[in-house]
Parts: sequence; structure tokens; C-alpha cells
Amino acid sequence: MKRKQFLLLFMFLAIFSCERDDICAESTSTTPRLIIEFYDVDSPEDLKNVPRISVYGEELFVDENGVFTPPTESSDSIVEYDGTVLFDVNSNTIGLPLLIGTEGDDVTTRFLLEKDTNLRIDDDPTATSNLDIIEISYIPQFEYVSRACGYKSIFTELDITIDSDGDDWIDDIEIDVVNIENENTVHVRIFH
Repeated sequence: MKRKQFLLLFMFLAIFSCERDDICAESTSTTPRLIIEFYDVDSPEDLKNVPRISVYGEELFVDENGVFTPPTESSDSIVEYDGTVLFDVNSNTIGLPLLIGTEGDDVTTRFLLEKDTNLRIDDDPTATSNLDIIEISYIPQFEYVSRACGYKSIFTELDITIDSDGDDWIDDIEIDVVNIENENTVHVRIFH
């Protein structure tokens, strides 16, 4: 008899100990990406598509010997990182995933923004794309969301610079939001 009572008590506790927050809802805000919009340098209020842009992390296409190979349509990494890498599209908005790092420590990551990617991958040796590198620095902080979702990262003290090669297609960068807490707003505007 005691065994049945113990079993019933255990089942009762197991059923009623579950809480609503045991499942992380898709609508719950998690670690945000850096949202960048591209604007016309001659008409700063107007969004402007970057023709045939490709965007990828600097280390993403470096082999074990440290040799960089620009991505192509068939690059395995493009499929593997679907959603975080753009390849040869016309776009005026991108969302970049940031490295999380250690809470409170400065983190720097670099992204390659390649304009006119189609010129690099076609068969014409006289035409080429234009590659600019942006360096993004920030400090990650961790924020508790819920038991089911765990923690999310927010990024503070955002700073972005262009690693100039003398042939930059990016004319200017303006940071609108220095603390990245969600994806509901544009954080950075790039003029070209």
C-alpha cells in the first residue's frame, strides 16, 4: 500500500511541477544579431541596395594552413552557415551574428563585405569585385531570460571601423545604437 501511495505522490509531483516556462517560445527575444542598413551617400535618407553583396566572417573561409579562399556558390560553408552568410544577393539590410566571448571582455570580430561578387566569380579576368573589411568591437554581457531559454547575450559599447585598402566602396558608417539588446531596430547605417 505504501508503495502505491509513494508512486501516486511521485506522479502527482512530476505532473504538477512542470511550469509554463519549461519551453522557450519562438517569440522570446534571444541573442540578437547586429542589424545594418545600407544608405545612399548622396541621399542619406534613402535605403540603397548593395549590388551582388556577399558578407562573411573573416575566418570562415580560411583553411588549416591559414590560406584564405573567397567563397563561391558551391562553398560548403555557405550551406553550413545558412542564414548568417549572404552570397551574391542584392540587399539593403543584413544581420550579422556576433561572437559571444567572455562576459565583460572586449571582443573584436571582422566581416568581409564584398560588392559586385558576380564580377569575381564570372569568367572575365578584367572585372573584379570590391572587398571592404569592417572591424566590430563590443563587450558582451549575459542576461537571464528564463529557465527554459537560459541566458542571452547583449552587446555593449559597439564600435565599427573600416579596414581601409584605398579602394573602399563604403563611404561612411554611423552607429545609431551602441548597446545591442534586440533585433527590433537598426543598429548601424552604412553609406555607399
